[in-house]
Amino acid sequence: MSVFRGKTLKSKIVYQGSFLKIVQDLVEGREGKKHRREYILHPGASVVVAILPDGRIVMERQYRHALQQEFLELPAGKLDPGEEPLTAAQRELREETGYEAKEWTRLGVTHPCIGYSNEFIEVFLAKNLEQKGARLDEGEELEVFTLSQAELDEEIRAGRLTDAKTLSALMLYRLFKA
Repeated sequence: MSVFRGKTLKSKIVYQGSFLKIVQDLVEGREGKKHRREYILHPGASVVVAILPDGRIVMERQYRHALQQEFLELPAGKLDPGEEPLTAAQRELREETGYEAKEWTRLGVTHPCIGYSNEFIEVFLAKNLEQKGARLDEGEELEVFTLSQAELDEEIRAGRLTDAKTLSALMLYRLFKA
């Protein structure tokens, strides 16, 4: 069984920023009724669950301007034009944390904003890490640290870890381990 999708009659970009675009579609629904649909086009991203030999997970503390607060997150970043998700994951892990991994496993994909964006985030597990030194992008400021699974669970229970991509990636990692 499939849900009725409607027919897109007209589509236009109403805003274009440095990497996000806002699109407005005119869609014909059931019985010919017309509706406007607005959504954000996003290039996609990758997130990395990077595991140290003792089982600790590499984390970041980063200020996010949209919510004007710091968040606990896994290393992640958007795809550059034409870039594959694994390549982006490898690049972001090295740039943000200084780690390179010899072992990579794709854990899945998450769609964090299905009501208003086409964004997808590919989730990767990185193991057998080696510290090479971080190379942050200009203007990027973050703190890199590690947490055990028990410490992560406490951060989640206490409401201090609320980032959707991080929560989704950690769930996929737990399912992979099980």
